[in-house]
Amino acid sequence: MIKLDEREKRHKRIRKKLYGTEERPRLSIFRSNKHIYAQIINDLEGKTLVSASSLEKEINAKNVNCELSKQIGILLGKRGLEKGITRIVFDRSGYQYHGNIKQLAEGAREGGLQF
Repeated sequence: MIKLDEREKRHKRIRKKLYGTEERPRLSIFRSNKHIYAQIINDLEGKTLVSASSLEKEINAKNVNCELSKQIGILLGKRGLEKGITRIVFDRSGYQYHGNIKQLAEGAREGGLQF
């Protein structure tokens, strides 16, 4: 529980400073033990604009590794470009920027998002 509590404290501290607007929505990430989820959010309206996760039929993953995280990032980037989103604010949700989180971010950059 201590690790989870520390991540939640980091996440709250980060979220005080980050917010998504219409021009630069927020890319939020959630990671569980088996799956990873990412969504692009406009915080002013409180709406999710685009989302992608390891549960989708296109990905079809039982466990997530770095390669799948990169594919999810690329998929999210392509969906964002279809909606006209090019610039975002990256919210790592208190997770360390390495492994699956880093690969998802690099995949989103390859998909066409700028941050």
